[in-house]
Formats: sequence, C-alpha cells, structure tokens
Amino acid sequence: MTDAARTPGGTMGLGLWVVLIFSVLIGLMSYRYLVPGGLGLAPDILANRFTKYGVLTLHAGFAATALILGPFQFIPALRRGRPRLHRRIGTAYVVCCLAAGAAGLVLSFGALTGPVSTAGFGLLAVAWLLTTGQAWRLAKARRFVEHERWMIRSFALTLAAVTLRAYLPFAFLSPFGYDDTYRAISFLAWVPNLIAAEVFLASRRPRSSPYPG
Repeated sequence: MTDAARTPGGTMGLGLWVVLIFSVLIGLMSYRYLVPGGLGLAPDILANRFTKYGVLTLHAGFAATALILGPFQFIPALRRGRPRLHRRIGTAYVVCCLAAGAAGLVLSFGALTGPVSTAGFGLLAVAWLLTTGQAWRLAKARRFVEHERWMIRSFALTLAAVTLRAYLPFAFLSPFGYDDTYRAISFLAWVPNLIAAEVFLASRRPRSSPYPG
C-alpha cells in the first residue's frame, strides 16, 4: 500500500473501503446460490452445462467467501496489529480461491456461449490459481514483500466477481448482441483488473516488509 493508503483520509484508503463494501455486498448476495432453489434467481446469462452437477454452487460459495475475506488482508492495522488473525484469514482466503478457481476452470468448459467464453473464464481460473498459489508459497517462505505483491494480483482477479456484475447489464443492452457481448465480458471482467494491479505495483516505491517479525 502507498503512504496515502495508511492515512484515514488518503485516496487509496478511501478506495480500499469502497472495494471492501462492494466485495462484502456482492459476496453476501452470491450466497443465494447456496440456498435450495437459489439458482433459479440467477439470470440466464449464468446458465452452464455443469450447473446441474453442483459445480456452480461450489464455485459461488468459495468465491463469495474469498471476495469477502480478501479486502481485510490489505488493512494495515490488522496486518501489523493482529498478525495471527491476518494469517488465519489469509489461509482461509487461499483455500477458498483454490477451490473456487478449480471449480471455475471446470465451469469454463461448460460455457454455453462457446469457446471464446471458455478461453476467457478458463484463463481467469488458471491465473487465479497461479497467483494465489504463488502468494501462498511466498508467505510460507516468509518472503513477505513479494507475497504482498502476488496477493494484490490474486485479489485483482478475485474482484472479477464485482467487475463481471458491472458489465453484465451491457450484455442485454449492447447492439452487438447478448452472446457476443458476453464473450467479450469473459475477458473484460478480469484482464483490466490485472493490468490495473500491475500499473499500481509498478508505481510503488520499494520498501521493507509490511509484516512484523
């Protein structure tokens, strides 16, 4: 986090709170997929060949939990003042991302809008698994500066759950048609997030470990 992120009135501090609020709201809304009959509340755009096997329920449940937990990993007061709690939340986040990513990879092959959507969501799942796995590996090796950078990348991909929902209305309104727009969204939901994360990381000043001890 930049110095601005460390001050209550800093721009990045405000941004973090905005991300936290949207993440928690979208995450809680996504738990409807865990309620019997909850899939019936999902728009047709989420239809998938593997939904009937429970893969979407599995993906939604773990992804929603990762989305809710993720922002708390970047709160400096929690990270520095409660390192044990930070590690526990981080472990839960990693487990949820890996489970949701594996389920998301399976779901990508069931996309009803064809191979472009399969590629978009499949690459998202693979990138999510790799960035999260790398973040976990670096934390275990106590390479915390690098760990934080990979966690930022991982959470940028977790936030695809938010940006996907921001783009979904355009699938219904787009002059290019529902299917073609959804194919574009399968990439737009996460590629700009990852680019933004890389720009942010490139702009940061080198500094020491953000973690105590």
